Amino acid sequence: MSDEASQSLKEIRLRYADRCSACARELPVGSLAVHDRETKSVSCLACVTTANSEENSRVVVDQSTGSRGASDNSIPANSGVFAGVAGASARRKYERRKQGRETRIREDHPLVGGLLLAIRDDPQSTKAWATGAQGEERLGQHLDKLAGDRVHLLHDRGIPGSQANIDHIVVSSSGVFVIDAKKYKNGRPSLRVEGGLFRPRIEKLMVGSRDCTTLVNGVHKQVDRVRAALRSAELDRIPVAGMLCFVEADWPLLGGDFTIDRVRVLWPKKAATLIAQTGDIDAPTTQLIRQTLALAFPSA
Repeated sequence: MSDEASQSLKEIRLRYADRCSACARELPVGSLAVHDRETKSVSCLACVTTANSEENSRVVVDQSTGSRGASDNSIPANSGVFAGVAGASARRKYERRKQGRETRIREDHPLVGGLLLAIRDDPQSTKAWATGAQGEERLGQHLDKLAGDRVHLLHDRGIPGSQANIDHIVVSSSGVFVIDAKKYKNGRPSLRVEGGLFRPRIEKLMVGSRDCTTLVNGVHKQVDRVRAALRSAELDRIPVAGMLCFVEADWPLLGGDFTIDRVRVLWPKKAATLIAQTGDIDAPTTQLIRQTLALAFPSA
C-alpha cells in the first residue's frame, strides 16, 4: 500500500447501507467502514486490517543480522505502511459491547426492550470505550497534521501476545514517541512529590484528587516493547520517549506540562510542538524505523 493510498483512507460511520469492495459483505447503516477517497469505495475494517497484515508479511526479517527488508534485506524507500486508524479498536470494542447489550435486553424483554434501551444509558464500563476512542481520535487529528517525509504516524497498534494496544507511535527526525491518549474532563493533571529528606522520594501522577500513577507504568511497558523491537533491528541507538496526552483535561493557560519518571505529561498541541522539533535522523532511517515498528506492532 503506497503512502498516497494510505492517506486516502478514512474511517467513517455509514449513513447509507453499502457493500465491502473487497469481500462483498453487506455493511448496514451505522456500521464502521474505511472509505477510500480516490476510488470512492468502502471496505469493512476486517479487510483493511487483513490487507495491512499481508503487506507487512512481505517484509523479511534476517535473523542473522537483525535487518529488515525485502528479499535483498533492504526496504524500498517508497514501500507503504498503513498508518492505521486512531481509536479504531476501542471504537469497535464499544460497538460490540453496545450491540451485545441491546440484543440481550431485546431478547429478555421482547415487549418493552426498546423502551428500556431508550430510558437506560449504557453502563460506564461500555461508555469508557467510546470515551477512549474519542480521545485517540482527537489526538490522531492533531498528529496527522505533522505527517511528512521525516514524520511518520502509526495509530492504534496491536501488541503481539497481549490484548493491549499502543494508541500512537510517531517516528520523527528526533526519535520515536510512544503516546498514550487519555480523555479526562474532570481534574487537572499534576505532579505530587511525597517524601524527601528522611523518607524515599515518591512521585505521583494526580488527576484532580485521583492517583493515576499506574498510567505512567503502562507507558513504560509500551516504551520497553518499542525499544525491544528497535533493538532486534539494530536500531537501539534511536531514542524512544513516552508521553501521556490528556486531550480534555483542565490545563492552565500557561505551562502545566511536566515529566514524571521520564514520561512527559501534556496536551495535544504541546505534544505536536515537541514532535515537530527537528533532529538528526535522516529520512531513509525514519522510513526504516517506521517499517520495523509497523511489522512489530500491526494495526489493531
